[in-house]
Amino acid sequence: MMNHLQDFILDDEDRRFRAEARAFLVRELEPRASSIENEDSWDSVKAVVRALGEAGYLTLMFRDLYRGWLTKPGLTHATILSEEAAAINYAFETTIGTALSCAYPLHRYATQPVRERYLGDIVGGRSVGAIGVTEPAAGSDISRLQTRITFDEASQEWVVNGLKRYISNAGVADVYIVYGVTDPAAPPGKGLSAVVVPSGTPGLTFPRRYTFMGRRGCVVGEVEMKDVRIPRDHVLGEPGQGTRIMVSMFNFERAILGGSGLGVARAAFKIAQEHAQTREAFGQKLGAKQLVWSTIAEMSWRIDAAELLTYRAAKLYDAGIVGKELAKPAAMAKLVATETAVFCADKAVQILGGDGITKEYGRAEQLYRDARALPIVGGTSDMARYLIASTDLPTLKPTL
Repeated sequence: MMNHLQDFILDDEDRRFRAEARAFLVRELEPRASSIENEDSWDSVKAVVRALGEAGYLTLMFRDLYRGWLTKPGLTHATILSEEAAAINYAFETTIGTALSCAYPLHRYATQPVRERYLGDIVGGRSVGAIGVTEPAAGSDISRLQTRITFDEASQEWVVNGLKRYISNAGVADVYIVYGVTDPAAPPGKGLSAVVVPSGTPGLTFPRRYTFMGRRGCVVGEVEMKDVRIPRDHVLGEPGQGTRIMVSMFNFERAILGGSGLGVARAAFKIAQEHAQTREAFGQKLGAKQLVWSTIAEMSWRIDAAELLTYRAAKLYDAGIVGKELAKPAAMAKLVATETAVFCADKAVQILGGDGITKEYGRAEQLYRDARALPIVGGTSDMARYLIASTDLPTLKPTL
């Protein structure tokens, strides 16, 4: 358990929750981490998702659904859960972030029948969701989205056509939230809508699954829609609200990604810390060498800075700060924590030397491979810097 100087933004209830979540994940995730990493086991991922749902952990963001002992469950606790899961296996943790990113718009914007049909199974761990934003020509720049969502008056259905890529849970999800253009005449980045597409819908296919350098066990691929038809009530909110829904989703997702970065960074730091205190070189413990202890010090302060920013953003959200006011602190949390994960993973490998780049001598090489995705997913570090600068330079519009 961390001391209060290390996690002083958190209160006693938050710390108690961390201890509980850590124990749960050690019991449920840790024994399956090897099969997720080495066997690419989706069954192992699904088993832990099911356990999380049954324990009520996937309702942390939704106080009306939560039935646990926390007095004010929220993003702080979802971020703690993310951090503790990522410290054990970051590939698995991505399923938590994806589940919440799918559940959030369903909870907030879906019609009552649609919410009842899909949300309970996702937060109960019985099904998994997916979010479809990225396309071949559109990543952070949502003004380039090509997916078209049109309304068929005769059948009273939405018709979806487009190709999404880099979609977590592509092909294994039970429900997809897809963003696309409903008003082509609107300014770029506007006129977007979000719709709910159940798996098994005719015209919904999955052309490719990607193979990544890290995050083994995380299913990511393409989602193609050709004349996919869904009922009229499967639009989230009102047509044209897609950009607003997406922005609100990204804000809390970035805080959760801050937790992911912290988990990976702390796991890497622990490996480096232990090695520096046990390995001997040139008559001294490795950690007594200036270059090594200086590196350890930098890893330590970077982790503390990342923690402060991450849990500040989470606490702000739980206090009711949303939308544009949350954009800068959420971007800072995501930027610093994910860059810290890459820094710490890299330095852990360097401190371990040859042992750091072999699978036979621990997790350092896995953390190194896994960490590199973090400054890219959920909005790149460049995008985070843009969001920060655009807030700090209100009279200008920085050019991406």
